[in-house]
Amino acid sequence: MKHILITGASTGIGYAAAKAFLEKGYHVYGSVRKQADADRLQKELGPQFAPLLFDVTDQPAIAAAVQRVTAEIGNEGLACLINNAGVATSGPLMEQPIDDFKFQFDINVFGLLAVTQAFLPLLGAKANPGHAPGRILMISSVGGKLAAPFLGAYSASKHALEGLSNSLRVELQLFGIDVIIIGPGAIKTPIWDKPSANELGIYANSPFAPMMEKFQKYFVKNGKHGLEADGLGRDLVKVFEKRKPKARYAFVPQKFNNWTVPMRLPARMLDRIIGKATGLLRK
Repeated sequence: MKHILITGASTGIGYAAAKAFLEKGYHVYGSVRKQADADRLQKELGPQFAPLLFDVTDQPAIAAAVQRVTAEIGNEGLACLINNAGVATSGPLMEQPIDDFKFQFDINVFGLLAVTQAFLPLLGAKANPGHAPGRILMISSVGGKLAAPFLGAYSASKHALEGLSNSLRVELQLFGIDVIIIGPGAIKTPIWDKPSANELGIYANSPFAPMMEKFQKYFVKNGKHGLEADGLGRDLVKVFEKRKPKARYAFVPQKFNNWTVPMRLPARMLDRIIGKATGLLRK
């Protein structure tokens, strides 16, 4: 039996991925931050799912999780680590508190690397591991390639994730461990129905407020028409099972308009298009 570890498994992409791998007969470890979520997932997902209680910024908790997994699966090793846990902060970079920016990177970059380093031996990064080398799936975003206004901290963290992943993929050739970037677009989840999705918070009196409000309405509308999380979960299984996967996959709704065209436009032209649509373009 192959063992999969997914961080941030309580909701969204992580939860959908856990279900998809379980349906294909894998044994899945999923990290959560709250005992209540661990209990809920254990009940919902069944005996082949094992919750791990740790925050990606908590090094001692990560180490304890490594010890537990090592004790349980021994020389079988991990077939895949899916680095999914992440957060998104928003705000104009001119005004966003540095602590918010640090928080964004603590989870999306430093926490991701801490988890990766800790579990690499179980993926085969050691002498004579006794099992086939595993794979790492890094959950990035469209924002890992295309930067949007008011999501600068998030986009910066995902750009960092992609640079880190590309370097790591070259380095881990030493052990035969592959690193694959997954860059989803908007995902349809209940978060888009929450009032906070349309709130300006500390930026209510900012000169950027009208543009932020316009952008948020577009962003929420896009999210409600995004990819189904369950479908993306099944796509992750397919990528993992490919004999020769690509280095990066973009799973984006209306892919031609939301990915192909923007990726090919000159940067200045894309700036003007977004600036005009949001009201940021100075007349």
